[in-house]
Parts: sequence; C-alpha cells; structure tokens
Amino acid sequence: MDIEQLRDKQGLTEAEFLERYDASIYERPSVTVDMLIFTVMDEVKENYRKLPEKSLKLLLVKRGVHPYLGQWALPGGFVTQTESLDEAALRELKTETNVDEVYMEQLYTWGDVSRDPRTRVISCSYMALVDGSLLEVKAGDDADEARWFNVSYSVLEEKKTLLGKDFVFEKVVKITLSNDTDTLEAVVKVIEKYVGKAFVVEREIMVSNGIAFDHAEMIQCAVERLRNKIEYTDIAFNLMPEFFTLSELQQVYEVTLGKELLSAAFRRKIANMVAETNQFTKDAGHRPAKLFRFNPNWRYL
Repeated sequence: MDIEQLRDKQGLTEAEFLERYDASIYERPSVTVDMLIFTVMDEVKENYRKLPEKSLKLLLVKRGVHPYLGQWALPGGFVTQTESLDEAALRELKTETNVDEVYMEQLYTWGDVSRDPRTRVISCSYMALVDGSLLEVKAGDDADEARWFNVSYSVLEEKKTLLGKDFVFEKVVKITLSNDTDTLEAVVKVIEKYVGKAFVVEREIMVSNGIAFDHAEMIQCAVERLRNKIEYTDIAFNLMPEFFTLSELQQVYEVTLGKELLSAAFRRKIANMVAETNQFTKDAGHRPAKLFRFNPNWRYL
C-alpha cells in the first residue's frame, strides 16, 4: 500500500492534512540554548620554583539588556527557525570563545513555566570543556562583557529519608563564582526521589546573588555531571593542552573534583590513558619533567 495515499478519519492524505494544518492552534514557546563553558587555567605564580596552582573556571557574560540588567548569566541565545539545537549551541560557543571542535554535550532541558519573565522560554543547556590556552573570549551582542569565574562548590548539608520502599535524598549546595572584581553566590537545594522504579530530581534556588535567571540550577547540575563523568571517562583530557606533565593532569582532576588525590593511586588509574613522549618541560626553577599526551586508544588496552 502506498503510505502517501493513506487517509485519516477526515478522509485526508498526509499531504492534504499538512496543507491545511494551522500552526497557530498551539501557542509555541521560545527556545534558547545556554552554554556552560568550563576550562582550567593557571593562577599567577607566587614562587617560580613551584608549579602554578590551577583553578576550574566558568565563562559568564554580564547582561547589558533587560531582564536582569547588570547581572551575570551563562552565554546563550535564542534558537532560530533554521538551525537545530546543536547548531545553535555550536554557534554560541564560537561566538563567545572563538573556538570550535571541542568537547560538548547536552546537559538538561529546563522548562519551568516562569523561568523567564519575558515569555514562555524553554532552554536546552550544554556543557563544553575547552583548553584555556586556545581561548579568545568576547562578549555577545546583548552583553557588556564576558569574564572567567573561579568555581567553588560545596555541600552544606545532606539528609536521607526512607519512606517504606521509597527513598528521598536531599542536599543543599553552595556555589561561589569569583574573579578579581566580582563575587557571586548561590544556594541550591536538590531533592532526589526514588519512588519504586521512578527517579525524579527537583531543584530550588534558595539564594542567588548576582546570577541571572535560573542559571544557578544549571551550574549546580553541570558541576555534578562533570564530577561524575571525570571519575569513569576520559573527559578531563578535553581540559588539557596537547602535551602535559602527570602533575599538571593530577591538578586538573583535583580542582575539578574538589579534593586531593593520592599520587600513586591516581597514576595507576590514568596509566592507560596517557602515552609518554620524548619531550620534557623547560621551565626555569625546577627539574625538567617528562611530557605526556592523551592516548585515545586506552579503552582497548
């Protein structure tokens, strides 16, 4: 049977149905993409004999228009009628950082009815990891400036509750974003509910100082995703330059996870993920260290 000739209950073929379809029947929400662009950078050296400290950073833009004029937000923008979500995210990434072909993954879709005071807006958030040495950050059309912020993430309290066979886990998270001129803070409550085989996550912004929209929730979600994935994937290497020392790699893991790691255990963990080179560091003030590079075939070893 020719599928194009199938008729519905009104006696219409698909072509006839589409020709008569009225798209105005349903009010259509606007769609945006928001980018959580992370990198790891060296802080200023206080002692040239020591390795520079590293910090996990997130790119934010200062809003130059209403709403939330003067507050800091994630880079992003509206999706046009002629591009997919991924294409819109790549466009925003290129616009804000002038880089492409980097690691990027879809994080979560945010659809609370009142999340944007302008109109009904659904946002799809993306997480991107970039090598800081490649970046040339610039603000977009609706932003006054773009800046990197150090990310501090801590759990203030946790509570577990058993309700028969169901389980509820609550935690309150504090996020501090800072650089040499601004400090932003947010407190987010996260409630994870396990009801039978169903799993539901709810988030509530308890405090938000200087962070626009519901972007504090997005940041909390992204840091959790990043910390979880760095434990069992090679995602951390997207934050590294082509050549690096094992000490530098361990620093990146530590600032991302927010904890110190035992060197011996760490080197066993990443042994197959790296490949030795015949190159060494040439920094003055300390002994040369062997340089390594990422081994993309580590999964097959």
